[in-house]
This record gives sequence, structure tokens and C-alpha cells, in this order.
Amino acid sequence: MCPVQVLISAGEASGEMYGAQLIEALRRRASSPARVVTGLGPVPAGQSPASTQAGQLEFFGAGGERMRAAGCEIIVDAKDLAVVGITEILSHLPKILGLYRKLIRAADEKRPALAVVIDSPAFNWRVARQMRKRGIPVVYYVCPQFWAWRQGRVKLLRKYVNKALVIFPFEEKFYRDRGVDAKFVGHPLADLPAPAITRAAYAAENQLDVTKSWITLMPGSRRKEVRMNLPTILEAADLLGHDLLEKDRPGGGYEFLLPVARTLDASFLRELIGAPPTETPQAASLPNIHLVPEALPALFHSRAGIVASGTATVEAAIMGTPFVMVYRVSRLTYALGKPRVKVPYFAMVNLIAQEEIVPELVQYKFTAQNIVTELNRIIPDGEPRARMIERLAAIRARLKQGSGAGTLPSEQAAEIILKEIGLNTMM
Repeated sequence: MCPVQVLISAGEASGEMYGAQLIEALRRRASSPARVVTGLGPVPAGQSPASTQAGQLEFFGAGGERMRAAGCEIIVDAKDLAVVGITEILSHLPKILGLYRKLIRAADEKRPALAVVIDSPAFNWRVARQMRKRGIPVVYYVCPQFWAWRQGRVKLLRKYVNKALVIFPFEEKFYRDRGVDAKFVGHPLADLPAPAITRAAYAAENQLDVTKSWITLMPGSRRKEVRMNLPTILEAADLLGHDLLEKDRPGGGYEFLLPVARTLDASFLRELIGAPPTETPQAASLPNIHLVPEALPALFHSRAGIVASGTATVEAAIMGTPFVMVYRVSRLTYALGKPRVKVPYFAMVNLIAQEEIVPELVQYKFTAQNIVTELNRIIPDGEPRARMIERLAAIRARLKQGSGAGTLPSEQAAEIILKEIGLNTMM
């Protein structure tokens, strides 16, 4: 039988990481000898249904390097979809529409058995609509946050999506109450193990001073939001770097780790922080700023973080790293969006906890001095730091509740997706 084609569309760094995890989980489960193909096409002449194995899955779609490494044919690069904000999306709309048409043409050629769209609603709604028009089932993995704003758009999920796989515990009830077939599978990051690399090895690998305290800086994964967030974050880093009391302490002083999101280029970040292009990727002109390749080890080994609103706040919580949440958009985007926001918090960890466990510095509150003030509460040992670490651990436990005993969220999502495309376990 011909390989089963699956379209996967992910438009930013976190989404394409989830896409790569999902592809690997689908391959593992589909290649099980207990699985057969049912309902996807005729069985070849002379071959029984039970002997037609489902191990031959092929993936194509929108994504990045992680999905490509997992074996997905990348039709549209996620870097080209990474825009943020109402006004920013409008300015990029012609480009987004061109990429969308390119992906739809590929789908018409390959005729997938199912489409999985991951987050990125500005792009993926159009993909979902076209797949449904063609009779192709659609699963939405990591649903848009309509509970936060524009709740009326839930009707799009009902109209275009066969199944919604949600990653936050409160989302299942929200969507089910509004007629969407939703299932909480757990957050894909919740079961990630702690990075295996030791602090000493990580320091050697990234030219860091192991005796100093490290602060991870995460300004976002899209160029526009990085331009909005990074200058103030760097200003705060400069203030911290000139803290005379900290510098005079034995082994004192800070180094700042800036992970390079896969949707960004290191050269783009070096330009923003003023590093000469001839320097090594780790070096920058501001004191003690180091570009590093991955966020999770940086967070795990850091004393604290300055983290832009989004998936990065969940990553920091899962690594158990105390942090301050920051975010800024254009004035017009903020003016248009703020009246539509239906939730009391911006940081996902605060929404899950239903209380403020990490400070939120958004728009006009997002200043360098405010960042430093909040960090000075959670960097030293003491009750504020211990309380935040304890509450972040509770968040991680809640995010794992969707997966079955011993089952990773991506494995549970893969099982549901295989059933949607007719790959069933033989009893």
C-alpha cells in the first residue's frame, strides 16, 4: 500500500518543536506490528488487511529544522510565518497568503489522509478550512487561546476541526462547553527530563564563568517581538551587571544567557546587542551576554530569568527557574487588543494557578528598573524565591495530568490522531 501522507502545519518555534515530537510519536505507534491500515484506501490485490502494516507514514507541511530532522518535508519554513500582533499580521498578510497557497498546492498533490495544525491561527485557520473543503480530517493540536480573547471565534473550531487536542487543564471544559470535541492530553513540555549536561560542562561548552550567577534572557521567538522586548531586557541586564554589591561578593557578578530561538538567526540577535559579526556566536559587546543554542539547559542552570510572555514562561516553570514575565507590543496593537482580553493574567503559569505567582511587567510597566526590582526579590535565597519555586513545581504537576500513567503527552496525541485517520489497534 502507498505511504500514508500526513500534513503538519506549525508556524513558530514552540509549535514546530511540538510537531517534531508528534512526528516521532506517530512513527513509533504506527510502526507497531499490532497496527493495520483501515479505511484509508483499498488493500492491494492478494494482500489481507491484517498484513498491511501502517509503519509507512510520510509527513509534509510548514515547520522548521526540528520537524525536518524528524523526517518532515518542509514546504513552508516556520521562520517566514513568525509575526506577532494585529498590526504586524496585517502588514505581512500578502506574504502569509502566498505561503498558504504554496502549502495548499502541495496538499492537493499529496492528498494527505489527515491534517494536523499546531497553534499559529492566523495561518492555520486557512489551512484547516481548505482541508475540510477537500474532505480531509483536521486535528488542531495546541489550540488558539480563544478563552483569553475573541471567544466568539470558537465557532471556527466547531466548523473546521474534527478534534481539538488541548495542552492546558482548563481548556478542555472551555471548548467542550462550546460544542468542540476537545481532549486535554497534557503539555508537551511537561514530561521533558531535566537537561543531562552538568553546570560545569555547560559552562565550558558556552564559555561561561561557572562561579557567577547566570540569568537567562528570553525576549521571544519572532523578530518583531524581539525588537520590542530585547532593548529593555538588555537595559535591565546592564543595570544588574553594574550592581556593585553583587560584584564585590566572592564569586559575585552575573552572566546573561540569550538562547537563540530556531525561528531566529544568531546574526539578527548579534546585530541587536551590538556584537561584531567576526566574534564567536557566544560573544557580544554588552558585558557578559552570551548567545546559547537551547533554552532549556540555559534556564535549568540559571539563577533566574527575564522571560517574554508565551511558551517560554512554561519552559521556565518546567525547569523550576524563578523568573519575571515581560511583554510589549506596538501601541496600536495594545490599544486594539486590550479591551478584548477576557482573562486576569498574561503569564500562562498565572492563568493555570489562578493567581499571580510570577510578576507580570506588560507594556508601560515593562521598564528596566521594574525588572531589576522584581529580580532582586527572587535571586537571593529567601522566602520569595522558595515560594515561587514551590508554586512552579505545582504548575508542572498540573500540566502532566492529561497524559495517562507513563504516557507522554505527544504519545497520547499520536494515539488519538492515528484513530482519526483510521489506524486502529488490533484486539
